[in-house]
Amino acid sequence: MFAPTLARTASQFRSNNPLTVDEIARYAPSVLASEAHESRGERYAYIPTIDVLDGLRKEGFVPYAVAQTRVKDLTKREHTKHLVRMRHESQIGSLQRGGIVGAEEIPEIILVNSHDGTSSFQLMSGMFRLVCSNGLIAGNIQDDIRIRHTGNIIGDVIEGSYQVLDSLKEITERVDHYKGINLSAPEQMLLANAAIDLRWDRDEVTQQAPVDAMSLIRPRRNADIKPDLWTAFNRIQEHIIKGGVRARMTNGRRTTTRAVQGVNENVKLNKALWALADGFAALKQAN
Repeated sequence: MFAPTLARTASQFRSNNPLTVDEIARYAPSVLASEAHESRGERYAYIPTIDVLDGLRKEGFVPYAVAQTRVKDLTKREHTKHLVRMRHESQIGSLQRGGIVGAEEIPEIILVNSHDGTSSFQLMSGMFRLVCSNGLIAGNIQDDIRIRHTGNIIGDVIEGSYQVLDSLKEITERVDHYKGINLSAPEQMLLANAAIDLRWDRDEVTQQAPVDAMSLIRPRRNADIKPDLWTAFNRIQEHIIKGGVRARMTNGRRTTTRAVQGVNENVKLNKALWALADGFAALKQAN
């Protein structure tokens, strides 16, 4: 079997096995909040995220990753925005030593919520790429479902999860489409430069970014030495989201880029990158 942990920071955790309640509590305690934040009024319908997860688990949805927003106000740590990535039992392949049979990517459903009023229940589709242990959040499709903290929340979230599950077929088809599109070296550089502008500000005088395009398209492993759009997109996304890329600050000092750990920033950036890849696919198809 795989080692139990693929990625772990103070606010993020992913496992190759379904997460336990103890693991969720350790890395995303706001999922288990016992009450709403004191700032919420009487009209706020408080439903613990863990209760929703329990309801989803009965329907075959299992959590594999959690993340939580870091906050300066520690009184909000137990209520802040959090993210849970789940897989449905119908989407999970058979596990073997060294990998998942017949799959390079695993579709996932992403649940975002908070107990301090900063977020409604939000459902999105995603894709987990095995080779780099990296999670993508799909953008530019109609599966971003939001459910307010009123009414039958658990039932509405379960219904919304099945809607997102139905849309995962479309995500898989898009991935297959990307794999069939080859990019030249200049096109890969163009894609990387566009991604840089989504992530970093350029110097007002020199118009230079902290990193260059070549750093983002450089493969980290042999499996990524391919010219297709899907592989190039994943190389760029992994470098941006995970960080660790050599960079140069405006004062000339060398450094490395930081990982994207905030829930809001992760979701926004992932969606923007996916929309960028969609745009490239459309341009290539038109030519």
